[in-house]
Amino acid sequence: MRAKKEITVVCIVLVFIILSGSKEFYAKDNIMSTPITLDNMPIRNGKRPLTTNTNPHMQLNQQPEDISYIKSLEEWAFKLSNINKKPSLVSVPGAVAMFMDKEHTCKSCNAFMADTEFAHFHPHPDYSLHLGLPEKDAQIIIDKGWGEWHPLIKRGFLPPNMIMMYAPRNQEEFEVSKFILGHSYKFASGKVK
Repeated sequence: MRAKKEITVVCIVLVFIILSGSKEFYAKDNIMSTPITLDNMPIRNGKRPLTTNTNPHMQLNQQPEDISYIKSLEEWAFKLSNINKKPSLVSVPGAVAMFMDKEHTCKSCNAFMADTEFAHFHPHPDYSLHLGLPEKDAQIIIDKGWGEWHPLIKRGFLPPNMIMMYAPRNQEEFEVSKFILGHSYKFASGKVK
């Protein structure tokens, strides 16, 4: 009798393992199984982090416990083609920026903060990013809780499409952050308007 119970338990565990590895199971339970778009982007969990309302515009809480998400995002970003990694021209000391090669930039857009800098990573302890996006797309990203408008827009120092993207805290947020930063890259290169 005991052997039958053990066999039944083993069979149930095997069925679960097989099902959890299947595409159908994965698609239902994990948002990352399909490519992220503006339409299917999830709403960010929890309240928005506290931020400053002036320069320097900083994220004050909700930083990731595991900074490997930040490091991985930065590594991914600087492997994109036609990008140079340099100190930011407009951010705090220690911020590193994505500069696009001039010959690959969009011809008439508001993608850049200074020169061809379209995004920058804030250093410890902040870890948020600033980046440019098409205004309508930036509004969707903000509405879904992934960022906020830069306060210098109201003062006329930045174009009305620069946002702070909050630091990713987990794998799902890392994937969404890659999509948002990738969208900014496409905007700066004129591939999205």
